[in-house]
Amino acid sequence: MRDRKVDTLNLWKLICNNDDEKAFELFFHLLNNSLVKFCVLYVNQKEIAEEIVSDVFVKCWLNRKTLTEILNPETYLFVAVKNQSLNHIKKYSSIHLVQIDETNSVEFVNTYNPQKEIENKELIFRMDKAITALPQQCRIVFRLIKEDGMKYKEVAEILNISPRTVQTQLFRAIKKLSVVLSNYNKLTEQAHKTNIFKALSIFFGILQLFFINL
Repeated sequence: MRDRKVDTLNLWKLICNNDDEKAFELFFHLLNNSLVKFCVLYVNQKEIAEEIVSDVFVKCWLNRKTLTEILNPETYLFVAVKNQSLNHIKKYSSIHLVQIDETNSVEFVNTYNPQKEIENKELIFRMDKAITALPQQCRIVFRLIKEDGMKYKEVAEILNISPRTVQTQLFRAIKKLSVVLSNYNKLTEQAHKTNIFKALSIFFGILQLFFINL
């Protein structure tokens, strides 16, 4: 993540100061997927999210000469996408913020080693269900920290909340996951005790994110 931030800042300077189209293309490919996934958490539709993110990128290019003072372009784009997403929701009030069916759940279907892959699929599926069942802000906080590797301060700036609130929301998500993993372990410990250690290693990996951000 740190390397990506250095790259985005360098590319941003080339875009704003030199009108560098190649740098803009690289900048787009570096951030587009993360921004679309983030936007989907608000608008619930990938196609709409892609349009919103594309519009944000276009506006950045058109207004590049006025954006030279921005020191954290990645955070700037996340905030812009969030604002555009909220504007879209306000405009189309029939669109409700509901539980999201993540397209990456397709990954769980690919099983090459039947027993182990099925067990991993079940564990990750349960975890993903637990995350999507969280309140929206809590879910967004967890996704940004877990999937994008952001720090509390960065997430707080994007969502316009305090770092303390980010910490609280992340801890809430971790508590929810711990319950899911505990239940999963109880179901599998009789037949496959080794899966307990796999589940715990995944959980502690997530838990580590919490302490790294402290």
